[in-house]
Amino acid sequence: MAMAGTTDLDELLRALSPTLVAGEYRFCTFPGASYGQHAELDPIASFVEAEGLTLVVPTEVAVRHGLPASTGFRCITLGVHSSLEAVGLTAAVSTRLTELGISANVIAAHFHDHVFVPTSEAGRALDALRRLGSC
Repeated sequence: MAMAGTTDLDELLRALSPTLVAGEYRFCTFPGASYGQHAELDPIASFVEAEGLTLVVPTEVAVRHGLPASTGFRCITLGVHSSLEAVGLTAAVSTRLTELGISANVIAAHFHDHVFVPTSEAGRALDALRRLGSC
């Protein structure tokens, strides 16, 4: 059984430990598709919405398949093991990036949060999140 994650916001921020994941990603949408379709695209995340299936795929895959997609994003993984019941972590991260004019698309998984930022802003975003964790 998995350990429970941290819920205390101050502790979460102290242990934030943001890391820039190698590679670039694109958000691609497939109208009418359902979960499990397009697995050959090797997505790292998926979500089913009323408009269709959204997949987050490596840029080179999106380009190779000629997929209509978003611009490029880099992923910053927050190394702290946050609880799904934690309050305020997403707000603290997005507020800090908002102050710098950096868009953030946050995907929470069971152990960690993953923040997708525009490729051109990845360095600034990583630095800002490192500083947020040291405050």
